[in-house]
Amino acid sequence: MAETSHRALWILRILSALFLLTTGGIHLYLAFNGVGGILGVMFILNGIAGVVLAIAMVALRGRLLQVATVLSLLFLIATLGALLLALTVGLFGIHETWDFTLVPQTVVIEAIGIVVLAVTTALMLRRQPALAAR
Repeated sequence: MAETSHRALWILRILSALFLLTTGGIHLYLAFNGVGGILGVMFILNGIAGVVLAIAMVALRGRLLQVATVLSLLFLIATLGALLLALTVGLFGIHETWDFTLVPQTVVIEAIGIVVLAVTTALMLRRQPALAAR
């Protein structure tokens, strides 16, 4: 039973890392293909953060993994929240439209990523410290 739980958690960690990489990749793609100015800089920082958090999801153990999992969940929530604000009321003077490059895909990917990371985070925080060190 513990082995099945351990394997399921590894699968969730890998899926979480893939969603973080995809989100970061989308932002890097947009930054290098037309989004400039301060928004382009923020997209590059977002892309770097997505890559770093994805690596953390598969490389860390124990308490550091728990921290990385919580930070990854908050990162995706903030990223999707910023996009939704830009689509509705605007964010930092930026008003986004649904027909801009990759906007619908980004909303779907980040929403699913939040669900996957929420489950991963819940499982990671429920684990005993001895098991989390595996």
